[in-house]
Amino acid sequence: MKASIAEIWRYPVKSMAGERLERASIEIEGMRGDRGWAVRDEVRGGIRGAKKIADLMRCAARYREEPGGDPLLLPVPEIRLPDGERLRADAPDANASLSAAVGTSVTLWPRMPATDLDHYRRGAPDQADFETELRAIFGREKNEPLPDLSVFPPVVFEFESPPGTYFDVAPILLLTTATLRKLQELAPASRVDLRRFRPNLLIDCDGGDDGFPELGWRGRRLRVGGATLAVTIACPRCVMITHPFDDLPKDTGLMRTVVREANQCVGVYANVETAGIVGSGDVVAFAD
Repeated sequence: MKASIAEIWRYPVKSMAGERLERASIEIEGMRGDRGWAVRDEVRGGIRGAKKIADLMRCAARYREEPGGDPLLLPVPEIRLPDGERLRADAPDANASLSAAVGTSVTLWPRMPATDLDHYRRGAPDQADFETELRAIFGREKNEPLPDLSVFPPVVFEFESPPGTYFDVAPILLLTTATLRKLQELAPASRVDLRRFRPNLLIDCDGGDDGFPELGWRGRRLRVGGATLAVTIACPRCVMITHPFDDLPKDTGLMRTVVREANQCVGVYANVETAGIVGSGDVVAFAD
């Protein structure tokens, strides 16, 4: 496999736009500073992302100083609201300003210890019917299959994220340039943009046999710069990839293509086996 890191992305606040980096520290718990903060829904409870609060994707976050090694002692990010206003996440009016921007009452939280289980426990659903709730979360129409939930770790059914983190499933998400090219070919009316899919690492490689090469990496280990990653499962895509934000329009047609042509999945999750520094242009190769 001939592949290299094309882009590196970190998302200081869950579901908000992130920041592109030239180098990053990949640690056992994930990229340093990634998803270090999140919002809590003060109406229905629980940590929430843009699956539920779409306008979070119209906000952006960045660190004004680089995070240190302690995932529970991260710097306070600066947030840019949709109207361009910038504020620190710990500013006295931050929660009120963000709540007004996203249309519901929320509060900003740094990561809490893994022992604080109530903090991570799922909030109340929006729909009484479980299937209706899932179809809303995953953006599936009535005639489309739902993702196979059995691939997810059991902990995410009780908690919004693995306690101690704000990741959906695993600490690293990988996506290839080949997959983006293939999706654009399959969905010519869509704007297939990396920002819709929110990877940590965009990997430049060719498309292989079907145009989605990373799906063939499941169960394998990768050397990525100075780190070693264990690829686990494909990423079933949710309604977030259809939301409008920045210069991207609402696009439900993209989801129809992903469900029909990519077996619902774009990109793959990975755990970190060996920590290390990664940089743009670093080689990506199989380690097994």
